[in-house]
Amino acid sequence: MFPKDFTWGVATSSYQIEGAAYEDGKGKSIWDTFCEEPGRVNNSDNGLVANDHYHRYPEDVALMKSVGAKAYRFSISWPRLFPNGDQVREERGFAFYHKLLDELDAAGIEPVLTLYHWDLPQALQDKGGWANRDIVKAFEYYAQEVAKEFGARVKRFSPINEPWVVSWLGYGMGVHAPGIQDIGQAVAASHHTVMAHNAALRAIKSIAPTALVGPVLNQAMPDVDDVFDPEQMQAAKVMDAQQNLFWMEGIFRGEYPQLIWDIYGDHLKKVVQPGDLDVAENDWLGINFYFNSRIGHKVPKDHFSRARVIDQLMDYAVEGQSMGPLTDMGWPVTPYGIGDLLVRWTREYGAQVPQMFITENGCAYEVGPDTSGQVHDTDRISYLNDHLLSVADAIARGADVGGYFQWSLMDNFEWAEGYSKRFGIVYVDFDTQERIPKESAKFYSKVIETQGANLTRRQTLVS
Repeated sequence: MFPKDFTWGVATSSYQIEGAAYEDGKGKSIWDTFCEEPGRVNNSDNGLVANDHYHRYPEDVALMKSVGAKAYRFSISWPRLFPNGDQVREERGFAFYHKLLDELDAAGIEPVLTLYHWDLPQALQDKGGWANRDIVKAFEYYAQEVAKEFGARVKRFSPINEPWVVSWLGYGMGVHAPGIQDIGQAVAASHHTVMAHNAALRAIKSIAPTALVGPVLNQAMPDVDDVFDPEQMQAAKVMDAQQNLFWMEGIFRGEYPQLIWDIYGDHLKKVVQPGDLDVAENDWLGINFYFNSRIGHKVPKDHFSRARVIDQLMDYAVEGQSMGPLTDMGWPVTPYGIGDLLVRWTREYGAQVPQMFITENGCAYEVGPDTSGQVHDTDRISYLNDHLLSVADAIARGADVGGYFQWSLMDNFEWAEGYSKRFGIVYVDFDTQERIPKESAKFYSKVIETQGANLTRRQTLVS
């Protein structure tokens, strides 16, 4: 069902699993600060210990191997390598990632390295963070040093995970660190992530010319209730431009859509300078997909946080609740969307878009061990089954898809939700740090073993 050379992997991120927040010289990140602020994170949870991966990484790599994962997508903690985001190194941080790479190499698992998964050094945020144009130079230096250190050991890199989340959840809506609610800063951060991606790509390639570098973008298709309603169709265009096309057009075509210029106005005009969008050649595209966004009738502005912020840019209709089943995050289950995205970029961009990878896909369900110690997470198995079938269908429809990374290897710190949402195929008892593979881990292992032959078609996945 899937190509023989298809890459099957799992994914995590540094702040969500490592712990050891201030150990071995690691500097403070914006998430350390955010967690200290009352009311920011559910249950006042934090990442001080998380999954204690910093000390338990051999056990976690063994779990990956037992599942049959061929690749591991992980992120490096910027403040673990450069505590203040400057040019002063912390060698113990570099040593940790070398040990992790040693373990992966011994297990025969390919490392896929993300430079930035949201844990910005607090010292850089004190200077304005992603809203300050100076971040581009700081990130370029960081990328260069990571390439010098790990370029001979890692083939595939992504500079920034989900720049939409970095910009809009961090600087627009304020529900993620650094917790700012300012449209101007969100737009500036958005533009600077495009610039920083290009700068990092060139920096990595200058050190490791054969490295494969590409963006990782969180994307969704709009599901419109009434395609004959002009207001809803305009809302869908705004959502698509704001979440998808800003980065697709910016990174692959060196321009922003006209609709973006129209809705961002002076916020964007004052941060874009000549040469900012010079295209760098990407080797792959990573897509993080969880659900399609429903566009429907108007709701009160306090009903849905994204509507509140974007409404300030342009009046539009959006309903945050799906009409179908929801995960524990309150997200709709729309497996057809993942395949539609892959086919869409294939048709709309052609050769401008390189091979695609699903770099994150998964769901949160609160299911713990039963009396026999087993975790029967049947909803997650159904979710994975249907989304993987949709990916397979997209390949059959002509999409060039090189791999799939399940999110996440194990339950972890789920940002503002703390430890209340479980995305893992491995259950983690955060009091004892015991790891228990769920039934979904066994299911995914069988998918890898059979190249998807065990998947069961239960519904139409092409919208």
